[in-house]
Amino acid sequence: MSTLVIVESPTKARTIRNYLPSGYQVEASMGHVRDLPPSAKEIPPAYKDKKWATLGINIEDKFQPIYVVPEKKKKIVRELKTALKTADELILATDEDREGESISWHLLEILKPKVPVKRMVFHEITKEAIQRALLDCREVDQDLVHAQETRRILDRLVGYTVSPLLWKKISWGLSAGRVQSVAVRLTVVRERERRAFQSGGYWDLKADLEQNKKPFEAKLITLDGKKLATGSDFDSDTGKIAEGRDVVLLNETEANKLKERIIDKTWTVTNREEKASKRRPSPPFTTSTLQQESNRKFGISARETMGIAQKLYEKGFITYMRTDSVHLSQQAIAAARNCVEQMYGKEYLSPKSRQYSTKSKGAQEAHEAIRPAGESFRTPKETKLKDREFKLYDLIWKRTIACQMADAQLTQIAVDVNVENAVFRANGQRIEFPGFFRAYVEGSDNPDAALEDREVLLPALKKGDQPECKELEAIGHETQPPARYTEASLVKTLEKEGIGRPSTYASVIGTIIDRGYVQMRGKALIPTFTAFAVTALLEEHFPDLVDTEFTSKMEQTLDEIARGGAEWIPYLKKFYQGETGLKTQTDVKNEEIEPAIAKTIHLENLDATVRIGKYGPYIEITNNEGETEVLKVSIPDDLTPADLNPEQIEALIRQKKEGPEKVGLHPETGEPIYFKIGKYGPYVQLGDKTDENPKPKMSSIPKKDSKTDATKDDVTLEMAVGLLSLPRLLGQHPATGGKIKAALGRFGPYVVHEFKGPEDTKLQRDYRSLKKEDDVLTVTKERALELLAEPKRGRGGSKKTPLRELGAHPEDKEPVNIYQGPYGNYVKHGKINAGLPQDETVEGMTLEKALELLAEKAATKKKTTKKTTNKRSTTTTKKTTAKKKTPATKKKTTAKKEAS
Repeated sequence: MSTLVIVESPTKARTIRNYLPSGYQVEASMGHVRDLPPSAKEIPPAYKDKKWATLGINIEDKFQPIYVVPEKKKKIVRELKTALKTADELILATDEDREGESISWHLLEILKPKVPVKRMVFHEITKEAIQRALLDCREVDQDLVHAQETRRILDRLVGYTVSPLLWKKISWGLSAGRVQSVAVRLTVVRERERRAFQSGGYWDLKADLEQNKKPFEAKLITLDGKKLATGSDFDSDTGKIAEGRDVVLLNETEANKLKERIIDKTWTVTNREEKASKRRPSPPFTTSTLQQESNRKFGISARETMGIAQKLYEKGFITYMRTDSVHLSQQAIAAARNCVEQMYGKEYLSPKSRQYSTKSKGAQEAHEAIRPAGESFRTPKETKLKDREFKLYDLIWKRTIACQMADAQLTQIAVDVNVENAVFRANGQRIEFPGFFRAYVEGSDNPDAALEDREVLLPALKKGDQPECKELEAIGHETQPPARYTEASLVKTLEKEGIGRPSTYASVIGTIIDRGYVQMRGKALIPTFTAFAVTALLEEHFPDLVDTEFTSKMEQTLDEIARGGAEWIPYLKKFYQGETGLKTQTDVKNEEIEPAIAKTIHLENLDATVRIGKYGPYIEITNNEGETEVLKVSIPDDLTPADLNPEQIEALIRQKKEGPEKVGLHPETGEPIYFKIGKYGPYVQLGDKTDENPKPKMSSIPKKDSKTDATKDDVTLEMAVGLLSLPRLLGQHPATGGKIKAALGRFGPYVVHEFKGPEDTKLQRDYRSLKKEDDVLTVTKERALELLAEPKRGRGGSKKTPLRELGAHPEDKEPVNIYQGPYGNYVKHGKINAGLPQDETVEGMTLEKALELLAEKAATKKKTTKKTTNKRSTTTTKKTTAKKKTPATKKKTTAKKEAS
């Protein structure tokens, strides 16, 4: 007896073959084998004369879809039919979700098998799972098929009905989508909030104190018993203190006067509080949380994450990656707890096995969370995976075992220090027991380093102590607008609001980027002018289509259809043909909407008319001097509403009328140097753009201050020539022989040390931002070495004192020390930490032994990615005055760098 098994991909087919008995033939359908017609030429001749033909859906007969086999799939269908001729049984083993169920149903419809048919489902590809699934086959679930089919028809109806209206009223080639348009609107609404935001300024003081030669940091919190104003006290609509807030608001003058008055006075500890707290581990991954964490930790997009996860699933390394459940099977819990006990010891196990429940709307608890596959979990090293596949598996493995570990036990410490009528507070944190932190810390791919960063140690301060004030600094702040969406935060919002399915988020975000609705800058998603125009039209004329609550209810209905609790055809009829249905609305709006109005974009705090034209966005102005003249100025492709301000508009208009402003001629080449405004603000350009010189040299112009862009009048010829010469080579580093350069980046001027260690295959770079008083055009090698020698600033606690100093590392001469950590002693070199073996003592450790431990750890250590915190709540930006030194220090005064 021969059995034909059909799966979606060749990789999945290769893996499954290893676990099936002889006589089983496994073939791949390469995804869906048929779909709605993708274009007019694919519509079958019998339907071309129908009014609804372009939809591919017979809206006159119960919304029957017209399915076609795409040209590129016809060969695959022929091969599957040939394979079926010699089979005695057909098993459809596509994925267990709605999309997989739909693929199986379409295969049945096309192949029309005359042999027995079974539907086999599994959520991991292991020998045990496949053998269990063979014994528990079922029929194709028609409710799941109808839910997927309804979703597909809804998407087609929205896209093919609203998109043509956008072509007529705004610009050809635009598109609307059931989830896509809501996602775009979220980014537009956030950008409107940012443009309307009114910044507020306030000042406070930061003291660098010392007790028994141990430094710590404290910040001013009250004056005369009244709370000092912080960013959260401001009204974002006015930039002033919110009504009803009884706080003290300091300006720069008042802050500096207070600093002068109290710096030499007696500082006394008046209170110390310690509070125990616990941190519980996060649940195992769902599709959404995996996409978010992968983006935060590694900068991998949602689409790339799902592609990598698909490969890991098909190769048998993880369970099914499209799930919104955080449930773990008893088998998985046992495997995770076994890993914890073996690797960390029984004390790191949670007292009871943890089981999580899903909080997101429409979650399917019958599914399981994403976890390592199998009855026992392979460690990341054992998989022999590489690159991104290794990173993602390592992330999933850590998160899964961490969820069965004990809580982390912390102590929060607050120490109040009084001086005159002011109270300063020092905050610290001590890790009493790391618990799950040993395996996994959210937002960091190096738990050891993350644990060290989480500890902010304070000296043993007690009431009555009188610490010495070493430095006192007046710091200015400005409240900041809500952060732009990143892929991670947009995915989180979509899931929270119940919009779309987590399995579709990757393709949705990819679509809005590919179609020019948003631009990616770093990790931020910035909406374009087209996004603003389309969103404004949909908000006014089709508000339900971009309303989060309406879209969420639509998802709930689709879930009810999947469970057999709702009829799909009546729902489609009401949505499309009802009294307020989409078709009815579109027919009316086609007559009502004026293209000139639809193409016009209104931006907060901007007195200008911006329109969408045939070739993109442009600024339109009317010159009423003499005869009325309308001037149209194209907006550069990479300029977004976020970048547009009155100064840029003025410069673009001037460039249109007069051409680019010339700064002068380069003294060596004789080429003109132009002042221009682009994506990231003003810049200088050397020479003209021609066929022979398609990419003339350009350089950004530093801001005049933290907020103000430079103008043409601020740029001299000498300055322009200097900027165009960047990066400047300052010399060689005396320790490594590597190059030291000064350069200008998107976030300001900096120096960089480029070098290669003996075992490095890639060039290493060590960066330091220039201080406020430094000039990128004149900074010297000596000053650069000073900056490079400074440690990168941490969170503000006291530095750890090593238990023992072992000496300098032979490669870079950096210190190798032993420290005491929350869960044992460890050696540290640079960013690499390696725990001491249980049988090794601090006294018995030598430099040679430490180097071996560090080398072993470095072999498996991944590069740590910076954690980007995206908070909607108001944050602050520092601007500082020069530090005031006490007479005891007698150090040269330096101004603190402005943070951006």
